[in-house]
Amino acid sequence: MDLEGVVRSHPIKKDSWKTLLTLAYQSLGVVYGDLSTSPLYVYKSTFAEDIHHSETNEEIYGVLSFVFWTLTLIPLVKYVFIVLRADDNGEGGTFALYSLLSRHARVSSLPNCQLADEELSEYTKDGVVSTSNSAFGSSLKSTLEKHRVLQKVLLILALIGTCMVIGDGVLTPAISVFSAVSGLELSMSKEQHRYVEVPVACVILIFLFALQHYGTHRVGFLFAPVVITWLFCISSIGVYNIFRWNPQVYQALSPYYMYKFLKKTQKGGWMSLGGILLCMTGSEAMFADLGHFSQLSIKIAFTFVVYPSLILAYMGQAAYLSEHHVIQSDYRIGFYESVPEKIRWPVLAIAILAAVVGSQAIITGTFSIIKQCSSLGCFPRVKIIHTSSKIHGQIYIPEINWTLMLLCLAVTIGFRDTKSMGNASGLAVITVMLVTTCLMSLVIVLCWHKSIFLAICFILFFGSIEALYFSASLIKFREGAWVPIALSFIFLVVMYVWHYGTFKKYEFDVQNKVSINWLLSLGPTLGIVRVRGIGLIHTELVSGIPAIFSHFVTNLPAFHQVVVFLCIKSVPVPHVGPEERFLVGRVGPKEYRLYRCIARYGYRDVHKDDIEFERDLVCSIAEFIRSERPECDVSLEKLEDDEKMTVVGTSSSNLDGIRMSVDDADFSEMASTSELQEIRPTEKPKKRVRFVVPESPQIDREAVEELQELMEAREAGMAFILGHSYVKAKRGSNLMKKLVINVGYDFLRRNFRGPTYALSIPRASTLEVGMVYHV
Repeated sequence: MDLEGVVRSHPIKKDSWKTLLTLAYQSLGVVYGDLSTSPLYVYKSTFAEDIHHSETNEEIYGVLSFVFWTLTLIPLVKYVFIVLRADDNGEGGTFALYSLLSRHARVSSLPNCQLADEELSEYTKDGVVSTSNSAFGSSLKSTLEKHRVLQKVLLILALIGTCMVIGDGVLTPAISVFSAVSGLELSMSKEQHRYVEVPVACVILIFLFALQHYGTHRVGFLFAPVVITWLFCISSIGVYNIFRWNPQVYQALSPYYMYKFLKKTQKGGWMSLGGILLCMTGSEAMFADLGHFSQLSIKIAFTFVVYPSLILAYMGQAAYLSEHHVIQSDYRIGFYESVPEKIRWPVLAIAILAAVVGSQAIITGTFSIIKQCSSLGCFPRVKIIHTSSKIHGQIYIPEINWTLMLLCLAVTIGFRDTKSMGNASGLAVITVMLVTTCLMSLVIVLCWHKSIFLAICFILFFGSIEALYFSASLIKFREGAWVPIALSFIFLVVMYVWHYGTFKKYEFDVQNKVSINWLLSLGPTLGIVRVRGIGLIHTELVSGIPAIFSHFVTNLPAFHQVVVFLCIKSVPVPHVGPEERFLVGRVGPKEYRLYRCIARYGYRDVHKDDIEFERDLVCSIAEFIRSERPECDVSLEKLEDDEKMTVVGTSSSNLDGIRMSVDDADFSEMASTSELQEIRPTEKPKKRVRFVVPESPQIDREAVEELQELMEAREAGMAFILGHSYVKAKRGSNLMKKLVINVGYDFLRRNFRGPTYALSIPRASTLEVGMVYHV
């Protein structure tokens, strides 16, 4: 889940076969590490307690039949052939489905959405602006848009799926590494093994989490060979066991053996489904990692490599167990018992490496989904470190990494057996799949504009299968299944409290906007001294004048020559192109020198460093001034709307626009490449800033003067005005709201990081002002 940038440069529809096979090869290491290690613990978890292996072989044949049809119907049919098609401009996962639905039905969790966002190329790329062909689809869309309760239910459903993915980030490394290390049990007694297995697993887990800081780009090339070697091992051992012990085991693939199994085992067989469902652990990664690869490459890798290897591995284990009814000890019914004795140690080493690779994928996937949640306003801000300057998307979140490690060690030490870990992991996996099924049924109607009959068939068929497994997992609440529920509940409370507090804070900002008439009454000088420099005021508002600005003007004796209301916001698309990054407009008449700049980012975009962002910001304003048409000088009555914004790209994407040269830039060399006009300041400043303007239709005199002022202001420096908000529940609020706002949201705000743009701003150029919000 960590090689996000591997394929961003490869168009999905135009991949050559060489590129396609390369992506399929790489996906084996990134996507399928978790799924490929499931044979280590499926049979052991299934036969742990609920059913027993008898000489009739009805149990082992029934389990094999369940495993075969589960792998065929869920990962192969549901995910490979259906769910992978529901991509959000190439991105997949729970939040990608929610983002897709929020754009089609306009039920976004982001409060500051604009109509201008719907004009983004990725917003409309999948035909989102088209209307539904079915009457039911139209009525469903209007119902979702009208009822806030349904929107909250949809958001909570997406958050539940996301929280279970995070819970899986705790449980998968624990069960994968623990099951791989369990091969040591065959070389020592059970008493000795008990004191060796847990410490060895803990050491490997600590080592795994400690390496996250360095990123995986240095060892990522080893992932695919490790998984391929592992798949080759388990499939070869499977073929050997089939021909060596029971060539007739293929008969168990018939669904009839599932019926015989349930008829004989009854309640015990139903409860054992909680172990069988572990065979599809990691299937969700195919969809979640869609943005890293292409649909076809993931389909090829699973259909022709992973799926047959897993089937052969499970058939081989079943063939061995069908001829070995008297196992020396119950705890030895696991994977390693079916491995020929001569190659057990090499297989053990490969299994540990494969478990580490699979765990690495789910850990970095957890980092990725938390970043998405934070971008969409559903998780407190955390420190995000990019571990690779070349590969986009490889991130590391220290707070989350160490939290996952502690929880993972707690699970390993607390349970100390595969059965309880399997119960916990199984519930997390099947819950995510159920959420995906529910969201997909809405996608079929709202996004694909298909018949409601198809959506009902989809949710009834796959939902009933997953509900059966879900009930078998939930019944084991006291045997370990409580762990993902507890973890998910904690994360869900954190996410919803943060989202609720953020939403209420934005509502307060909107309700307390300053009237444009107040601004006009002050005049161009704002009633105070305007000094050289650019004042950058951050606000969540996309229109209107924030209340904090009136606080500045009222209490400060002087203010900056140029004022920019900056809004850095996320939009419900995975990526925003550099050419569509900024929306720039005016606040008030020209002579006030007040601008609004909205920087838009997708939920998977990487924010630029401060120096590059500042340059792009100033250039976008300069380009807006240069390209502004005279008719933009609207009447004062229309200034209240403040909605006329211009899309401006970054300086790197807008080659025909204004460029900025600072300090030691070699201007003469730039001028020689093309005919350019230069606007120079009247005085020689300490820091030289020059705008390089392409020769184009003549710029009017007012625009030249305005550019001159902007340049001088940039030379004088930028000051960052940051508002510290203290959100409190207003008087008369009920007890629950007071707890959520005054305790929950206040705790998260104090203990998590501030806005990302403020992390590396020089403290000397920062003005911080506190305000109390009564929401």
